[in-house]
Amino acid sequence: MRMASVARKTTETDISATLNLDGTGVFNADMPIGFFEHMLSQVVRHGFFDLDLNVTGDTHIDGHHTVEDTGIVLGQGVTQALGDKKGIRRYGSAMVPMDDVLVLCAVDLSGRPYLHLEAPFTTAKLGEMDTELVREFFQAISIHGGMNLHIKVLHGENNHHIAEAVFKAFGRALCEAVSLDARVQGVLSTKGSM
Repeated sequence: MRMASVARKTTETDISATLNLDGTGVFNADMPIGFFEHMLSQVVRHGFFDLDLNVTGDTHIDGHHTVEDTGIVLGQGVTQALGDKKGIRRYGSAMVPMDDVLVLCAVDLSGRPYLHLEAPFTTAKLGEMDTELVREFFQAISIHGGMNLHIKVLHGENNHHIAEAVFKAFGRALCEAVSLDARVQGVLSTKGSM
């Protein structure tokens, strides 16, 4: 099983995570931002990962450090669990509808981080989470997971549906990218490394 345990403790946050890339979608969390927890549960369930996550953060200030640092920890967990990346498909994509919303997500686990996110939120908050923190989370997981990550909301109006479809699409695309393929000898790169 491809698993990782990562911890990060700063003056702003204290986060620990155990991630299993070959799971069944089991999510156990203790964290202070309910909407963010709901979004992460979508990634786990639709990506068929298992994740135990404990998060405390300075949410009395706002959710920025908590959301960003969670992205850092999860990105490091993906990197650690993948190891040398031998045998993985490397690329993953998903198109996910949710009621009025349609989202496209594509992932390349190349080791070269990049984020392009087009998500037209029209409200400042969802629950107690600032919608601008969606970008901060994906930026952090992209950098620390070595992901080239493109997410585009093709259409939709309901902000909750937009966020949820984005996280679901990411989970499905990442699941495909980390999947093992017997046809892949070594790593899927003409360079011989990623």
